[in-house]
Amino acid sequence: MTSPAQNPNLAALSAAGVSVWLDDLSRDRITSGNLQELIDTKCVVGITSNPTIFQKALSHGDVYADQIAELATRGVDVDTAVRTIVTDDVRAACDVMASVYQATGGVDGRVSLEVDPRLANETDKTVEQAVMLWKMVDRPNLFIKIPATKAGLPAITTALAQGVSVNVTLIFSVERHREVMDAYLTGLERAREAGHDVSKIHSVASFFVSRVDTEVDNRLEKIGSEEALALRGQAGIANARLAYAAYQEVFSGERYQALKADGARVQRPLWASTGVKNPAYPDTMYVTELVAPNTVNTMPEQTINAVADHGVIKGDTVSGTAPAAQQVFDKLAAIGIDLSDVFAVLEDDGVQKFVASWNELLRETQAQLSSATK
Repeated sequence: MTSPAQNPNLAALSAAGVSVWLDDLSRDRITSGNLQELIDTKCVVGITSNPTIFQKALSHGDVYADQIAELATRGVDVDTAVRTIVTDDVRAACDVMASVYQATGGVDGRVSLEVDPRLANETDKTVEQAVMLWKMVDRPNLFIKIPATKAGLPAITTALAQGVSVNVTLIFSVERHREVMDAYLTGLERAREAGHDVSKIHSVASFFVSRVDTEVDNRLEKIGSEEALALRGQAGIANARLAYAAYQEVFSGERYQALKADGARVQRPLWASTGVKNPAYPDTMYVTELVAPNTVNTMPEQTINAVADHGVIKGDTVSGTAPAAQQVFDKLAAIGIDLSDVFAVLEDDGVQKFVASWNELLRETQAQLSSATK
């Protein structure tokens, strides 16, 4: 997939087995040719979106003005307007990514669209909307994003069983990651029983990284001892490395091998929340320290540009690191960091942030619909 036009640092990352995805989407990015340029020069082979990203896209510029005026004339409600706008953008992005999808045999070239985050704790409604969005976008290279909440786990299984490819989002702990992988395998088993071609059903498990450091670092600073402060900036990467070890274990096991015989794919770990939030840390650390085969790293454009400019790719920096990562966790526990509480807080906070962004997106869209009819 790489060509002389591709940035060498990002090409090296891709060659090491990491798929570079862009954590951003807007209509302007699609229509201006910027998305195609990132594919051609920055090794971008996939896109993730979330309610916050769409809220920002809709509130800046007038690229959506004509469509909003048309929707206002039709008298549609705000939920329908948002769904129409968002699915149109995702469908267009899927079409831009179609050649990558074909060239990678369906592994990459993917665009992710999230279910309404207000449904995070409602299994049946999540499944209903996942299937509806899958049909609305009507592109094989779509991923429907479902959060890895307790209610989300059975929704993930049911959606997969119906042939919907799923990006599982908001994973913070290795324990939950194992539950997600179990939900994936159960979904494939049910899909196979229902007669679906399991080779066509794909999934990634989006494991959040920088948010873990933000929460743990805050707690370490409250403890304030030299020993505590020395552990700052280590939890997120250690957590992800332990997740990768769990992935290797599960997908080398008998349960997956039985599905693999029918063409099933692994559920790749996807490193999300990879923009560095603490300026004291290297701005590429959540990329260069998480290089491993069969992974995805979805990055804001700022992080992609940082890796392109000065990222040092040293090959696989994850395989075999689980014992050292566990030592980090042991040290955190020993000085009083309750990691179970950290992960529970992060999941609740993640859902709340996406709900807040979604509500803001609805308010913004309603305001534009109202002004278009005046």
